[in-house]
Amino acid sequence: MTVNPPPQTALHPRKVNDMPDLLIELFSEEIPARMQGKAAEDLKKRITDGLVDAGLTYAGAAAFSTPRRLTLALEGLLAESPTVREERKGPKVGAPEKAIEGFLRGAGLTMDQLEERDTPKGAVYFATIEKPGRPAAEIIAEVLEATIRNFPWPKSMRWGAGALRWVRPLHSILCILTNEAGEAEVVDLDIDGIKSGNTTEGHRFMGSGRFAVTSFDDYAVKLKRDHVVLDPAERADAIWQDATNQAFASGLEVVEDQGLLREVAGLVEWPVVLMGAIDEEFLELPAEVLQTSMKEHQKFFSVKNPKTGRIEKFITVANRETKDQGATILAGNQKVLSARLADAKFFWTNDLRVAKSGMEAWTDQLSNVTFHNKLGTQAARIDRITALSRDIAPVLGVDADLAEQAARVAKADLSSEMVYEFPELQGLMGRYYAEAAGLPSDVAAACEEHYSPLGPSDDVPTAPVSATVALADKIDTLTGFWAIDEKPTGSKDPYALRRAALGVIRLVLENGVRASLVEVFGKGYEGADAADLLSFFHDRLKVYLKDEGLRHDVIDACLSMPGNDDLTLLVKRARALGAFLKTDDGENLLQGYKRANNILTQAEDKDGVEYSFGADVKFAETDEEKALFAALDQAAAAIAPAMQGEDFEAAMSAMAALRAPIDAFFEGVQVNSDNEIVRRNRLNLLSRIRQICGGVADLTRVEG
Repeated sequence: MTVNPPPQTALHPRKVNDMPDLLIELFSEEIPARMQGKAAEDLKKRITDGLVDAGLTYAGAAAFSTPRRLTLALEGLLAESPTVREERKGPKVGAPEKAIEGFLRGAGLTMDQLEERDTPKGAVYFATIEKPGRPAAEIIAEVLEATIRNFPWPKSMRWGAGALRWVRPLHSILCILTNEAGEAEVVDLDIDGIKSGNTTEGHRFMGSGRFAVTSFDDYAVKLKRDHVVLDPAERADAIWQDATNQAFASGLEVVEDQGLLREVAGLVEWPVVLMGAIDEEFLELPAEVLQTSMKEHQKFFSVKNPKTGRIEKFITVANRETKDQGATILAGNQKVLSARLADAKFFWTNDLRVAKSGMEAWTDQLSNVTFHNKLGTQAARIDRITALSRDIAPVLGVDADLAEQAARVAKADLSSEMVYEFPELQGLMGRYYAEAAGLPSDVAAACEEHYSPLGPSDDVPTAPVSATVALADKIDTLTGFWAIDEKPTGSKDPYALRRAALGVIRLVLENGVRASLVEVFGKGYEGADAADLLSFFHDRLKVYLKDEGLRHDVIDACLSMPGNDDLTLLVKRARALGAFLKTDDGENLLQGYKRANNILTQAEDKDGVEYSFGADVKFAETDEEKALFAALDQAAAAIAPAMQGEDFEAAMSAMAALRAPIDAFFEGVQVNSDNEIVRRNRLNLLSRIRQICGGVADLTRVEG
């Protein structure tokens, strides 16, 4: 049941010249970079929601974060909440004394403050409760304390003897209200001994100690003077600009990585960009190995030679300026990096030796790796994927032996030392190792590409062998989890089955694969409910085609037709129908079809018979009837071969020719004639419209 809130009336309108600004800073030890962005937004949402709920509106709000602080600035805040008057309906006059006493307690009033009013249900007590406005500082203190004590950190800690939890020890709280005259008032607050004030401090190493601020502008200027860039976007821009300039000066370019850029911007308050060299002995490592090792372990950007594609240098971002312009920092980073890359080189050398002697050693090890406790080992899964690849290879025009060979080694690199150290390199290292083993290029490519597409923006493999193994891999996953009844439920999808289904859909459509999915499912993991899995695919297909502008009802109209497990055929039909229904002929024909179907359905319900055959032109009494007979004959003759040849555009064109004769028929002919023979003939004629148009798509499912 929804309960509407009681009416509230503001007694004091906002004074335009009485709108202070609010500045909050929560200063602590270093906040993990991955948490900073969300934390700033959480602070903004919780404070602004709390203030608005208490009656304090504002003109604008902005949140910022650095490794050591969360900051919120609000402009144009009301100096006090408005006084409101709330009217509350009470019990009937003459109600039991206890009911009236309870109402008075809840309203905080006495009996003489109640008002009697006549209503359609008799005399009723009403109470008018006036809630006076409160100063902004008082409300802010309450909201800020509640926010700090209940902040949604993914992980938090207690320190010392206090009960307060924060992501890292909280040192100070800055909270001031600044009026239009520039005068700042501290909002009094004390949380476990941490008292609010008007001071903060700058950079940990280059700062000059604590200083007072009077407004957000004063705060931002003084922070920058004390070597703190408050805005994370500004820090990221500065890092990228300086890094690309240094690389360009050496004839090189920085490998773009927006995720790493955001993370590094969250690690420093005063970014200092330094470029260092990679030891010559590591330059022959695959570029992806260098890039991954530097990113994961050191948070370094890779710098490549655009002519050779080799990673030759790195960019690191320090958090301070030094007298030697970063030379000591760079030397230390290079020393640590060399140790890391020595490990990577060791893995690479060992893995190459195994690959050249045969990748079977790795695939054999996968018999000791569990894929899922109900679905067996990775080795058993490879056997299934290999068999399925052979089965579907002919559909993609692939030699079955080549598909089997690719499927057999596609996941071998999961046993390699490099992938054990860097799991994100799976597949990619498989390609390198397959090439080193002397396997065909199609097989090597399949090792890398069979995982794709991993998401909606990921490229779809178009090489036939890669597409074959990719389909087999995803279909084995889907049929396996369907067989053990581990399907997605609601928002939960722990095995990424929606993503796998979307991957199959994109592989099928973008490669023009023609196959019955039900038959393919039958060759997957035994025991999967193929019909239920197909329904899941149809739901994902609707989501996928939404961006293309294809409506759900248009897809539903095609799903009702035979062959709906051939996704390429299904989408081809749906695209043609969608385009047809956007035309005037299509829209009007749909209306004519629905009118014919409605009349026919009502007559069949009334008469208890099905009018599905027997229409004869000899019983036609009007020119409109005869014209419709001729048009339907002509359309049927054109549509049948078009549908046989899957030329849906031609079929739609033939349907479009029915628009005018159907419109003319309904304008000039009364279907329910007094002559029963003529009436039945006309109803059977309508059934021909339903039959002929229904052979193209189930138009009853199209809205409109």
